[in-house]
Amino acid sequence: MRRLPVYLLIDTSGSMIGEPIQAVNVGLQTMMASLRQDPHALESVHLSIITFDKEVNLIFELTELSSVQIPEIKTPESGPTFLGEALKLLNTRIDEEIKLSTADAKGDWMPLLFVMTDGKPSDIQIFEEHYPKLKTKNFGSIIGCAAGPKAKESYLELFCDKVVSLDTTDANAFQQFFKWVSASVSVGNRSVGAADDVVLPPPPPEVNLVI
Repeated sequence: MRRLPVYLLIDTSGSMIGEPIQAVNVGLQTMMASLRQDPHALESVHLSIITFDKEVNLIFELTELSSVQIPEIKTPESGPTFLGEALKLLNTRIDEEIKLSTADAKGDWMPLLFVMTDGKPSDIQIFEEHYPKLKTKNFGSIIGCAAGPKAKESYLELFCDKVVSLDTTDANAFQQFFKWVSASVSVGNRSVGAADDVVLPPPPPEVNLVI
């Protein structure tokens, strides 16, 4: 069975402390519950989560959905948002993990990437070095989520195919976002190397489409 790689990059900087990070944890469990009800997702989806604050953490490498155990995502009390370092790590993981098609065998489906942040990158130089490289990795779709009023959509627009925004960072907003993520993953079957974009389902009212 060909894999559908799905990567989640989640902002865990200091501004996410309290209700926002609690809402993210609830939302991730909602997403997992939804995906596990999809027989095709259980057969094909492989998930990886990377978090970024003053450090970048690979929560787990690309793992088949049935084996995923999401730990509680935590955030420091304060600190910067190293989105650039997260993209740097992701570029490396993509090169190491994605199986490309060969003359003898089909590779993975085109991977999906979801990036969620409530601010802007603190490491601008590294961000500017690595976001263009990400655009060469042949993703089926890259979706950015600007969470809350302080999120800077303009940075996500530089490398994402779609950008959505959340007016708030409360539990309901994140839960609806992650439900939409699971629905998007369910329709995300495209082979690596195909030119077509993934057609995503329309977001719910709590998730505003920016581009």
